[in-house]
Amino acid sequence: MKGNSRRATAESGFTLVEIAIVLVIIGLLLGGILKGQEMITQAKIKNVINDFNGVTAAVNSYQDRYRALPGDDFNAASRWAGAQSGNGNGQFDNPACAYNEVPAAPPGMHECNLFWWHLRLGGFVAGSVTAAAVSGLQPPNATNGIIGVQTQGMGYTSNIVCTSNLPDKIAIAVDTQMDDGTPGAGEIRGTLQGAPSPTVPVASSATPYAETGQNQYLLCKNL
Repeated sequence: MKGNSRRATAESGFTLVEIAIVLVIIGLLLGGILKGQEMITQAKIKNVINDFNGVTAAVNSYQDRYRALPGDDFNAASRWAGAQSGNGNGQFDNPACAYNEVPAAPPGMHECNLFWWHLRLGGFVAGSVTAAAVSGLQPPNATNGIIGVQTQGMGYTSNIVCTSNLPDKIAIAVDTQMDDGTPGAGEIRGTLQGAPSPTVPVASSATPYAETGQNQYLLCKNL
């Protein structure tokens, strides 16, 4: 009889207290994971905002020091040995180029890529300063996209800085925190991507942001 009693006790299932403890532990783990994911998302939002603000600050500082627009600087070649100058007209159009332009080796580098080379030569951003295509590479953003500049696009007639491959949640938060949360107007404008780092459309988007968990956006800001 005693043996049967021990066997029955050993074969009994978890108590309600034990099940409750397991559920609490699972809940804490899930909560920690979700909180961690949200912290990562918030960090990426801040990084994108800092990118926009950082590029604007670097351009202003460059202009204060050299009285020229980086990338368009007519005196860059005389200031730095081996550098290539822009045409000095205040736009990134020598020749016309896009924020996602693949850099060529100097002296054939476009002003959209010279922009990064000049900022690097001036010490305003990190990266190579050698007379090679790598010096004109666009820096990456926090979402595996790129940060680049061009003249006009998305309804702007000014010089703009763009950042690509932003998940919908991040793009919406950046536009909302920096501007008005509307993709087709304001200082920050966005467009839904159909491919990674796409060409900037000429006109601004009339389609509102949509948070689907799959959409990616290209955001641009006037300089």
